[in-house]
Amino acid sequence: MPRPDPFGARSTLKTAFGTYAFYDLSALSRSGIGRVDRLPYSIKVLLESMLRNLDGFIVTADDVAGLANWNAKAPVKEEIPFMPGRVVLQDFTGVPCVVDLAAMREAMKKLGGDPKAINPLVPCDLVIDHSVQVDASGSKAALTINAEKEFERNNERYEFLKWGQQSLSNFSVVPPATGIVHQVNLEYLAKGVLTKLDAGDDGAAANTLVAYPDSCVGTDSHTTMINGMGVVGWGVGGIEAEAVMLGQPIYMLTPDVVGFRLKGKLPEGTTATDLVLTVTQMLRKKGVVDKFVEFFGEGIAALSVPDRATIANMAPEYGATMGFFPIDAVTLEFLRFTGRDEQTVALVEAYCKATGLFWHPGAADPEYTDVLELDLSTVQSSLAGPKRPQDRVALVDVKTSWHKELADTFNKKVPAETVNLARWSDEGGDTTGKHVNPPEAALISPATDLTSDPAIDKGWAGVLVSHNGRLFKLHHGDVVIAAITSCTNTSNPDVMIAAGLVARKARALGLTSKPWVKTSLAPGSKVVTEYYDKSGLSEDLDALGFQTVGYGCTTCIGNSGPLADDIEHAIKNNDLVVASVLSGNRNFEGRVHPAVKANYLGSPPLVVAYAIAGNMGIDLATEPLGRDKTGKPVFLKDIWPSHAEVRAVEMQAVTPEQFRSQYGNVFNGNQTWNQVPVSKSELYNWNADSTYIQHPPYFEGLTEQPPKPRPITGARCLIFVADSVTTDHISPAGDIAEASPAGDFLKSVGVRKSEFNSYGSRRGNDRVMTRGTFANVRVKNRLAAEQVLTAATGVVGAGIPAAATAPVFKIREGGWTRDMSAAGGGRIDTIYGAAMNYKQEGTPLVVLAGKDYGMGSSRDWAAKGTLLLGVRAVISESFERIHRSNLVGMGVLPLNFAEGTTAASLGLTGEELFDIHLPVSSESLVEPRCDVKVTATKPGGVKIEFTTKCRIDTPVEAEYYRNGGVLHTVLRRLLNESRRTVGAM
Repeated sequence: MPRPDPFGARSTLKTAFGTYAFYDLSALSRSGIGRVDRLPYSIKVLLESMLRNLDGFIVTADDVAGLANWNAKAPVKEEIPFMPGRVVLQDFTGVPCVVDLAAMREAMKKLGGDPKAINPLVPCDLVIDHSVQVDASGSKAALTINAEKEFERNNERYEFLKWGQQSLSNFSVVPPATGIVHQVNLEYLAKGVLTKLDAGDDGAAANTLVAYPDSCVGTDSHTTMINGMGVVGWGVGGIEAEAVMLGQPIYMLTPDVVGFRLKGKLPEGTTATDLVLTVTQMLRKKGVVDKFVEFFGEGIAALSVPDRATIANMAPEYGATMGFFPIDAVTLEFLRFTGRDEQTVALVEAYCKATGLFWHPGAADPEYTDVLELDLSTVQSSLAGPKRPQDRVALVDVKTSWHKELADTFNKKVPAETVNLARWSDEGGDTTGKHVNPPEAALISPATDLTSDPAIDKGWAGVLVSHNGRLFKLHHGDVVIAAITSCTNTSNPDVMIAAGLVARKARALGLTSKPWVKTSLAPGSKVVTEYYDKSGLSEDLDALGFQTVGYGCTTCIGNSGPLADDIEHAIKNNDLVVASVLSGNRNFEGRVHPAVKANYLGSPPLVVAYAIAGNMGIDLATEPLGRDKTGKPVFLKDIWPSHAEVRAVEMQAVTPEQFRSQYGNVFNGNQTWNQVPVSKSELYNWNADSTYIQHPPYFEGLTEQPPKPRPITGARCLIFVADSVTTDHISPAGDIAEASPAGDFLKSVGVRKSEFNSYGSRRGNDRVMTRGTFANVRVKNRLAAEQVLTAATGVVGAGIPAAATAPVFKIREGGWTRDMSAAGGGRIDTIYGAAMNYKQEGTPLVVLAGKDYGMGSSRDWAAKGTLLLGVRAVISESFERIHRSNLVGMGVLPLNFAEGTTAASLGLTGEELFDIHLPVSSESLVEPRCDVKVTATKPGGVKIEFTTKCRIDTPVEAEYYRNGGVLHTVLRRLLNESRRTVGAM
């Protein structure tokens, strides 16, 4: 059926390679609707989508006119539909998506509909990149060993994904050992401008190619990386992505757009990583959650697309929906550089210039809701940590900051400077402070290693470790993981070549990585290996232990693999606060490795530098990394390459042919992948014995009509947490502990500990994932506080002052809570065990939380697991965007405390009974953003009444909630359409 074109926007675009139809935004201005030329580029892309998809039902003329009249200073918060052009998935979040689609097909058949109606209607690409783990590192065999183990662990999952590739239309799989999804998207999948066959307004132009802006959503929060190439896209929950796959729009409120003006250029000694850490710090301070950020100004011309992609990648870390750069001449250069054909480049240029989507120096600035500014010349070399990406520390301040963190965050008081001298002496370092070889008598004697002083813990004196035939002491602050990882940086040849040059210069001077550092290199594309090999930098990195361990997401997502047993035992047995330095985008507590409490983000060359230094308590600006072959101190400045040196290697070693060669057979895979058995069928044949893929319970008992509203009364609090709880805390991705509900379950079905794999790899099995919800070892649930001291018993817990007389409580970290059910009797139990007791009694559950609840990855299992534990509502001070949406998508009610109100200010302890008074009507459970009253009744009967704001933000989300979630909504809708189609035949 032809689409209406009430604004006369459909036009013709001619290029040297052909003629296309397109929707001309300027037609709106000619019709007297808005001033399209003043709109931010990102808003124009949304507007084009609405204009092109205008059908009078999903998108109306009023919708188009409303967005065309977007007011920068007072944007009206109207719900708008957005139809992304593509969906990208990674395997951790993609597998549960395909599991859900397979289950929806089965449910559709049971309800009498056509299972094939459950099929992607837009192109979907799944890149298998999250399953490789760093089991082996520091050797040339590491890549082969890790690949073999990856296939051993994940054969069931890969067989299932092959079923999806064969049985679902518009669904492609990029095999493992190829690259990281966002880098593959940037270097290959994204086109800049898409085309498809479509009919015109009168049907006469059928089979005409229509050109339109490339756009996507992805099941990974760092999908925003593609914004660096001028492609609108962001991360969504898996359930929201499934809706898009099935032809449904994303509904969102008209966004604010914050303009970020850049001027100048980066100074020598700095990288795009330093820039993005600076931007992240600035924008977190500003507050841009649920907003678009659009970069503009003369400074963007000084940034390559990989530089821009690094900044866009970390949009989730600075809280924005996107970090968008418009398409310009630099973008066209990148398209050619990465091997795109000239027809693609010509279309991007012609289309963007015709539609006002092409930026050029001197172009008029769009109007923005607010504007920040940064002079690139002020950026400093930096790290961010030890727990949050926004906590940037200038390199010159790292030593001072680290000592402060040890005292304030980790409760490790920094002793006198003599301890640091002893530490340096243990390594043969300079102790004079003059950076020259001290006389023999000046070295601190081993006899004064401070173990005799009871006031100083072993972390300062050093714990003796024997590893790989070498004897050394492990201390607080030692870097035990140094990882060049994550598409944030591995997609950028500048910083990758810089890392190789640091390794080359260090190697030439006789420097190497410290023996306690686990070093690894995990490029996001095989192109990196090609230019490393061509330039000879592979040998230099290998010499320092940075051999390639795999092509995928490793340390950045918690797939860092095990530390050496002797090193991990020393850390755990002596409560050492050790560190990782990685070139990733996240460093949340417990994410990188359970035994590593401090994690710092930095550029790849700084990762190499810290592998050489081996400890965070070194001022790399003024103190030497080590000594050369003659004993002369070597400083960071001695091995740091200039921009010109980096550029010279890049010009010689990186070519478009490398991209064409590597991506020419990107879907083919290696021999091991091609040997994975595959079957094609309408319905998936579930294996009851599989511990990876199980039929999910979401559609059990699904009826054709939504059920009657259920009240939330007599609810118990399952978990009560503070600020900045991440989706990693809620649903961890890393290793499964043997002593955990998930570990117990796996052992009960015959899985050996060595075969547990990770939570992320088992997201196709709800039995594992529900048990793993809130199981992160660093979760601090206030309901898991245990009394550790009274006047009668004295000291019970470490760190409790002997003179204390009042009761002292300490939170038991990990997946624990106080079980207030009849069966639990107030005892501390696992969160899963308590939830099952509450479920047995029919008691609904709530979560109490502070600010930024659900920050981090777009992890749908953080919402799915919450639902399956029996949680009906989450009451927080604020939510991160994606997790709030995911909660609604699973039928869990998100509520915010009123402004200025917190759980603490209300006197809540989590031991109350909660009644949530929903404004239930026959039509709807709730109105978007309505006030919801809550009554909390304390054990003694005292009632606390307070008002919350319902964070169901749009009418469509209200419909999702009424149906029990987005999947139920879409399934009922497709069931009706399927029956109408059959009835019309």
